[in-house]
Amino acid sequence: MKDKSSLRKYYLELLNKQASADRQAKSQVIAAKLFELSSIQKAKTILFYASLPGEVDTFAMINKAIELQKNICLPIVVRNQRKMIPTLTKKLTDLENGVYGIVQPRYDVSLEVDPKDIDAVIVPGLSFDKSNNRLGRGAGYYDRFLSKLPSETPLIGLAFDFQIADSLPVEEHDVPLSCVIAG
Repeated sequence: MKDKSSLRKYYLELLNKQASADRQAKSQVIAAKLFELSSIQKAKTILFYASLPGEVDTFAMINKAIELQKNICLPIVVRNQRKMIPTLTKKLTDLENGVYGIVQPRYDVSLEVDPKDIDAVIVPGLSFDKSNNRLGRGAGYYDRFLSKLPSETPLIGLAFDFQIADSLPVEEHDVPLSCVIAG
């Protein structure tokens, strides 16, 4: 088994090699599967992530969730505190560039969402394994955030088929997901 650093490099290369048309087609398949989940259908408030180039495209999913009148949150990353603040997002045009090149909502304390009020979390990852463990980008923001959520909150990973591994190295602080949707 490789170390996390080598695995991150390997999966980033795979993501970057995938053709844009393939990424978009597979993202649509993954989105359809996501919206079939009863936990998503029942959810009033969903925390999404703003996808980076090469990742499963979440922006169409966010727009669909808005159309379905879901409350959508995106995280604001506070680098010096190493935390994420879930923030209500009404439309994607309201986003601005944040740390690590990730778009995020503008900070407004009135739009912060209490983690206990989030009904489902869509979680990014470079790789996921068959036990629903994830390999993130290494900064630990999601694991710290996910560990504070109520245990019944569905945690859903989105992945392309090539991002699914038999197993991944897991550490004590790593938070397993409820499920991973691959396409």
